[in-house]
Order: sequence, then C-alpha cells, then structure tokens
Amino acid sequence: MSHDPDTAVEVTVVPRTHDLGDGFQVRRALPSRERRMVGPFVFFDEMGPHTFSAGQGLDVRPHPHIGLSTVTYLLQGEIQHRDSLGTSQSIRPGEVNWMTAGKGIVHSERTAAGQRAHPSPLFGLQCWVALPKSHEENDPSFLHIGAPQLPVIEGDGATARIISGSFLGQASPVPVASPMFYVDLHLQPGARLAMPADYSERAVYVLEGSLDLGRDGRFERGQLVVLKPGAAVTLGAGGASAARLMLLGGEPMDGPRFLSWNFVSSSAERIEQAKQDWKAQAFPKVPGETEFIPLPDIPGRPVSYP
Repeated sequence: MSHDPDTAVEVTVVPRTHDLGDGFQVRRALPSRERRMVGPFVFFDEMGPHTFSAGQGLDVRPHPHIGLSTVTYLLQGEIQHRDSLGTSQSIRPGEVNWMTAGKGIVHSERTAAGQRAHPSPLFGLQCWVALPKSHEENDPSFLHIGAPQLPVIEGDGATARIISGSFLGQASPVPVASPMFYVDLHLQPGARLAMPADYSERAVYVLEGSLDLGRDGRFERGQLVVLKPGAAVTLGAGGASAARLMLLGGEPMDGPRFLSWNFVSSSAERIEQAKQDWKAQAFPKVPGETEFIPLPDIPGRPVSYP
C-alpha cells in the first residue's frame, strides 16, 4: 500500500503466475493480497501469450458459476465457448463474450478441433464482474459482441476500445448491471491520455510495453496499478515503445462479496448451496459434453471481499 500522500497510486499488484501445463501460464491480478476488488471486478486473469503445439489446445471442462458475469477478451487465438443455455460460440481477438451466471450456469472453454491441426496461439484476458444483489439470482444469459460493435475513441496517438461500461462519453453495447468501465487502450510512443476520474475505483493493467505515470513512476508489463479515488492521472507509454493497457473499475459493490472456487455471492450460505448443487450434479448440463470439473476440496467458509 502506498503511504505517500502526494502519489496518485494506491497500490501496485504483481500477479501470481500459475503454469497450467505445457508452459501455458496464467497471471492472476485479482483477487490478490494487496487488493481484492476494483469496482465490480472480483477476478482478473491474463492467459498466455502461449502457442499450443499441433494436436494440443485449451480444454477447460464444464464447470459452474453463480452471482457474476464472466468477460472473455482475446488478443490472439480463438476459444470455443459452450454453455448450458445451448450456446456454442467462437471468440476471436477484439470480440467480447459476456456470460451472466445469475442463479447458475455451466460452461466449457476449448480450442476447437480445426485449430488443433496446427500450432495455435492464445493470448487474452478473463475477468469476473460481481453482480449487484438485485441481479444475483437473475436467469443466466450469454451475449457475444463483435469487434465492429465496440466503440473506439482515437486521437493523438491513443486508441481506446470500450469493452464494457462507459468511458470518455462513449458506451459499450454490453448491458452492464452496475456502473463500470473496461477499456483496451493502445498508446503510441510519446502519446498520453488523461484518465477520467468518473468512477470511485480505477486501475490500469500493463499488458504490453510499460506505463509512465510521470512523477508517480514507471510500471512494467504484468503489473496492476490501482489509483486513488479522484486522483488526477495522465497515462503515457514508457520509453520508446508503444504500450497496451487495460483500464478497469467502477463503483464499489453494494456490500462485500464472498468468493469460493467459481462462485461469487453476497451470501456465504448461497455459495455453500451452490457447492452442494454441483456435487449432486443438479446444475444444468452443457449439451453434447459429458466431462465436468469435480468440486475441489475447499476447507472453511468462503472468503469475503473486500
């Protein structure tokens, strides 16, 4: 945690890295010891970059969610999404898969058979956005948004693609349940962009290159920089290289959230019920899939965030 009253940076998170096999790495920035949530974002993973060998690929077997929306956004490669609503949807770079679990959904994420015939790259991000209490038990839904449907703001060496929520007066067509923003920002060398202070909680994830915050310093690839509420911040590309930054945040949730395995809820008891339902295979099935991820042995009660 920052103790300098003059800095705009509240905390910097260096994600934990997990190797899922074959050198495929995932970096988890949220939740972390330093920061559990930013606005409604309760989970933030960077996948890859990685190139699967021919015959190999991503194979995330069917698993359940409640109380959240998953947001998948790719920079390279392709993933085949299938869910218990009967959805079968490929996602490619620049597109958005927005799956709202509500009272319960099951999905799988795999590399399609056609992609496995040759080496295939995968590089992307997956976030979980907690739902307001009034939406936690809504019916599940799935939405795919093509790249041309996302608003893009360009000028002075900066290009901002609005994935969800509102930013600089433009709004994504993704129907969000609470005030938030999620933006893919490219900055050319020397370019700068004033970060709006429209939301109470804001963070910047350095995806490529480095982030120059002037007197607040330079931040390297893979760091999540959480900003102080209301702080005036200008984002710049560090050094002579371009930068790619993910901007995220929003308003604080309407109370703490419990998180355990793939479940998020304002109620610890609701999460325990979801665990028992998954153990009993009472969740709906993904059509055409027989595999599933068993409930792991998770001791104790769910963890409350923040």
